[in-house]
Amino acid sequence: MRPQTKAIRTRVDQTNEMEHSSPVFLTSSFSFDNAEEMRAAFADETDDNIYSRFSNPSVQEFTDRVCVLEGAEAGFATASGMSAVFGSFMALMKQGDHLLSCNAIFGSTHTVIAKYLPKFGIEHSYVSATATEAEWEAAIRPNTKMIYLETPTNPGLDILDLEMIGKLAKKHKIILNVDNCFATPVAQQPIAYGADLVVHSATKWLDGQGRVLGGVVVGRKDLIKDIYLFCRSTGPALSPFNAWVLSRSMETLEVRMERHAANAHYIAEKLEKHPKLSWLKYPFLKSHPQHAIAVKQMQNGGGIVCFELKGGIEAGRKFLDALDILSLTANLGDTRSIASHPASTTHAKLSEEERQAVNITPGLIRISVGLEHKDDILEDILQALEKC
Repeated sequence: MRPQTKAIRTRVDQTNEMEHSSPVFLTSSFSFDNAEEMRAAFADETDDNIYSRFSNPSVQEFTDRVCVLEGAEAGFATASGMSAVFGSFMALMKQGDHLLSCNAIFGSTHTVIAKYLPKFGIEHSYVSATATEAEWEAAIRPNTKMIYLETPTNPGLDILDLEMIGKLAKKHKIILNVDNCFATPVAQQPIAYGADLVVHSATKWLDGQGRVLGGVVVGRKDLIKDIYLFCRSTGPALSPFNAWVLSRSMETLEVRMERHAANAHYIAEKLEKHPKLSWLKYPFLKSHPQHAIAVKQMQNGGGIVCFELKGGIEAGRKFLDALDILSLTANLGDTRSIASHPASTTHAKLSEEERQAVNITPGLIRISVGLEHKDDILEDILQALEKC
């Protein structure tokens, strides 16, 4: 079976009720027929469920579906995208290790790296999203344990060459950890290019309707085991109900992302030459600086469009206030189109110098393009641009 078919058909075993759609296992714990079964489960001699902080059938079904689409050996789902990121760091790095990261990353990830990892004695350094192979290699230290990156980046839509960085990671025996949230496993599979781990905020496109929080990390079985053991003890467990919702969403991910990407591409083409914009970026536009890399490693350009308003922060405020259809919220990946101003929201805790380093300028607007009719989305953006 092809991955999308296999993902849809991957499910927990039917119960005696022979239900067609998987049930949700809303239980905190699981019982045993006898003392020996219980002993064996706690001794890790069986895969029996014990406690939903450790494992749960609904959570496992969602995880298995992500593994199928990403081509991963194993996975573990968590309560949010950030708990997946943090778990992947803390389970695999220790005092004295070094994390090498792209500097264009989600604001909360930057906070974890810059503020909290040093408290555990874990060093870090950044390289530019546009760094060359030589610059990446020069930044690797003898104690570099992990390379972390997003592609496309949030919010600037920089594209990093997964094949190039994957080969460097293998050469130096470094774990490559890729945030694949913006592309989704429908459009990009980092493991095929050498990634050892892939993390997602399932809250975004994987859910697709702005309903629940969730995260997941998939990849090499040996690494996932360490992440599982860390998360099992520290407790960032995904709610079985949220997992059930996310698992249902995975069945429509491919068709939804086709529409999101088609709408986003259409809007990007229509806005690219607008006189109120200094620039506009979308991975599958030929004007994108890393267009050649995008079309090599992505099957579509995703559902995000970003642009810079010539009028700066004041124009950004006027633009957002003038929107009639698009929602103003910090989320993305919804059926409904969303506009946000990263400098004052998702990346507000970065210093001005840090924002400038990753091209988060005062007039930067990020559009998460939804499933509404493409011309309704476009017309709302155009009328708002006329008022800023």
